[in-house]
Amino acid sequence: MAGGLAFGAFLLEPTLNALRGLDPGAAMQQLFLQPPQDVLVLGTDDSGVLTDVMATLHPTQKGLHLMQIPRDTYINSPIHGEIKANALFALGGIEETESEVSNLLGRPLQHHILINLKAINKMGDAVGGLELNVPKAMYYNDSSQNLSIALEPGLQTLKGKDLEGFIRFRHDEQGDIGRMERQKLVITALLKKLATPEIIARLPQLIAVLGSDIKTDLNPIQMASLATAVAGKPLISARLPGTPGYHNNISYWFVGSPPQN
Repeated sequence: MAGGLAFGAFLLEPTLNALRGLDPGAAMQQLFLQPPQDVLVLGTDDSGVLTDVMATLHPTQKGLHLMQIPRDTYINSPIHGEIKANALFALGGIEETESEVSNLLGRPLQHHILINLKAINKMGDAVGGLELNVPKAMYYNDSSQNLSIALEPGLQTLKGKDLEGFIRFRHDEQGDIGRMERQKLVITALLKKLATPEIIARLPQLIAVLGSDIKTDLNPIQMASLATAVAGKPLISARLPGTPGYHNNISYWFVGSPPQN
């Protein structure tokens, strides 16, 4: 709870600015709104275009529900045809991505948070790293994406580029599914670290470090409400149900039956 209150305090001035000009009744109504539900989260690479992370957040009294969406999820877009989910943002921007993922899930997504994965580097450094168990040796280089991964197995503290590499690695037999498991581990470790007293005291400065690496349509009131709602709550994660398969010789993650050729 303290982490959410600290974040809420950090947002106090912009929250008050957002309430100025409203009559007292409307201002009170805004302050006590329920936290935003079903928020789409996209994590982009250095280009700010390719989405290596896709998930939805849904806060409840029991905890923060995280639904991870495989990047290879099959989408039959009326505009772009048959594509993978991770191409939505590059082709159609945030509005089209929200619309297609809403159709995929069968419920409307109200808001979005767009995070450049450079923010993971910055946050990892700012909190002194995250303790994670690297399950296997991970080596991969892609100069076009400014991505270089060189990790040995074992329990260790990861920060900066090593932490980003742990999140983005997918070049083994588990592919995207293994990467989503590692993303879940990172989120869990980060939430645990953010709940410690020494980090709570520095939370305003840590949020400021992220700067333009996070973009959202949540206003300050909604951000404060969301932060307070999830503070100290467990992470309840799941993967979008589906099965891997091929269509027109392209691998996809299918929600429901694969289309007939």
